[in-house]
Amino acid sequence: MRLLRSRLYEIEKQKRDSQIANERKSQVGSGDRSEKIRTYNYPQGRITDHRIGMNVYQFEDFLNGNLDEMIDNLIAADRAERLKGEEE
Repeated sequence: MRLLRSRLYEIEKQKRDSQIANERKSQVGSGDRSEKIRTYNYPQGRITDHRIGMNVYQFEDFLNGNLDEMIDNLIAADRAERLKGEEE
């Protein structure tokens, strides 16, 4: 009976471990360039947010904390995405 119990335990443990590994793998990206959220281009003085396709050319202001324009556009894009999701 102990042998059967230990085998069943090992089977369940392998299932659980593989499920956790699959979930972890799906959450971690590959790090490719296509997964970038934002690009900071120092020579051109440009910040690009790839999620919404927005470029900001006030590089110094952005780095000094003037993020209002970017945040407002991200909020608007999020609202539009949520409305789109509700309609479907």
